[in-house]
Amino acid sequence: MSNTLDITKAVQNLYNTYPFPPEPLTDGTPPGYNWRWCVPAAQNFALGWVLPPAPALHILDAGCGTGVGTDYLAHLNPTAQVTGIDLSEAALEIAQKRVVGSGVAERVKLAQLSLTDVQTLSQQFQYINCVGVLHHLPNPQAGLRALAEVLAPGGLMHIFVYALWGRWEIRLMQKAIGLLQPAGDYRAGVSIGRQLFAHLPAENRLVRREKERWALDNTRDATFADMYVHPQEIDYTVQTLFELIQGSGLEFLGFSNPRYWQLERLLAPMPELLAAARHLPQQQQYELMEALDPELTHFEFFLGRPPLSRCPGDETTWLQSIPQRSMCMMGWPSRSLLDYDYQPVDLTPLEQELLSQCTGECTVAAVLKQVPGATLDQVKSLHKRQLLWLNKPGISPLGDRPEWHE
Repeated sequence: MSNTLDITKAVQNLYNTYPFPPEPLTDGTPPGYNWRWCVPAAQNFALGWVLPPAPALHILDAGCGTGVGTDYLAHLNPTAQVTGIDLSEAALEIAQKRVVGSGVAERVKLAQLSLTDVQTLSQQFQYINCVGVLHHLPNPQAGLRALAEVLAPGGLMHIFVYALWGRWEIRLMQKAIGLLQPAGDYRAGVSIGRQLFAHLPAENRLVRREKERWALDNTRDATFADMYVHPQEIDYTVQTLFELIQGSGLEFLGFSNPRYWQLERLLAPMPELLAAARHLPQQQQYELMEALDPELTHFEFFLGRPPLSRCPGDETTWLQSIPQRSMCMMGWPSRSLLDYDYQPVDLTPLEQELLSQCTGECTVAAVLKQVPGATLDQVKSLHKRQLLWLNKPGISPLGDRPEWHE
């Protein structure tokens, strides 16, 4: 691509040809939840507690595509006004039908707009969702800076970008298709890619990787095109990711897939190496995990715009804060349920009783008095597992959880 305008137009043409994501339209509430799109859950994870609700909560879905995330953002934050922007008019047409069918159209505004022109909305947002977009921009640094300018002080942003090492085979197939595909003919690119996968030897590394990881999703042409015939993609390593963040003026608040980033996951059988790894600076710990397990295909993480109101974590603050069961879990009040990340959890009887008292109506100190034998450490354990949220002292109860189909 010769310049920024050419790249932007090429990306727009791809998504007008194959609107993405290709999820079917449904009537009513979308199924389940994604905790990263629930603002209180994101605050609890990234800051340690839930902040008092903003008088008017404004959320931006930057690169909303066909509106799948936009729909969830509206349902999981029932008082929010949600703005979705995208380059593709074909995708936005589907997004509009989606939010009408799910009943949230009155709280959703959609606009055909480049992410780098987001300041023209003349709006500040307390929460920004930007999934699968920055790595398709001609200048991701400029895109992130543009988003940072419209993020309200104290606000959070959730980002998803591609990781280099886990997409090695994808990059090679992209190159092969690009060499054979007529310029700008994305339907031809899909056809070429499918022929290659069908006729290359079964033991071919690219074929094996496709069958192992992607084939089920890639039965849909839109998903196949997004993966293999995209005209613009920048993949990141831990090092280049933090270089991207450094120029934004935003603060890194943690990866939102924390299980991958646990040193113990790979180093627990080697206690001396685990101890040495824990003494490394945080970024080098991440680089170590990336090097030892290069299956990672993307980075997902939270950023915040200072000043940020973090939970100080002292015992007095804990006891004065107000605990509330997470709205992002399934199966409650059973002792066997699914947590915020759809992972199975088996509660002890004491943990179940503690959660039953965490209704957002009284302090941690009062809850501990109501549950004989319970300790602050047990409350902290439930909080660490994101089964309960810690509301900042003085916060009004958040009320009932949003409705969703289980």
